[in-house]
Amino acid sequence: MRRLLLAAEAIGALAIATAMAQNTSPNDPNGTAGVNYKMNSSSTQGGAMGANPAPGTAADAPSVTQAAPKEGPNFIQVQNTDMLSSNVVGLDVYNGQKAKIGKIQDVAFDASKEVTGYILSVGGFLGMGMHYVAVNPTAVMVSYDAENKTWRATMNATKDELKSAPEFKYGGQWTASRS
Repeated sequence: MRRLLLAAEAIGALAIATAMAQNTSPNDPNGTAGVNYKMNSSSTQGGAMGANPAPGTAADAPSVTQAAPKEGPNFIQVQNTDMLSSNVVGLDVYNGQKAKIGKIQDVAFDASKEVTGYILSVGGFLGMGMHYVAVNPTAVMVSYDAENKTWRATMNATKDELKSAPEFKYGGQWTASRS
């Protein structure tokens, strides 16, 4: 009987250690990231252990600095001629000589949510030496080839023209995380 109890305690300790290890961060030197040792008042008054609010609840939600729109949603019909950003981002851009000159990395919008530009990655090999340029969306022709079921992007430019264009740098609000 004693062996059975010792085996059960060993398995329990192993399970707890495994669970704690899964909650730690490799960047935390103490190995305690994600482990909450503080008990709230409900757990000391007979409540369930670990009765702290679950992550993502109102208690730890980030504060919202922008008010929500006053009116409700306005639903629209997306037309067959409309493009989705997922169709555009990632497209290789070719010139009239069918040479690849860049790749659409991002889409820029203004405050009125109008597309103001495409961010193209230009040059480089395996990510080395690559830089970004912002171009007017009217300079890039994006079209759908129904026969081949693919999207295509073309532009009247050379690779050298894009390489020598003013560089767009991601920074500030453009690198902020999404919520």
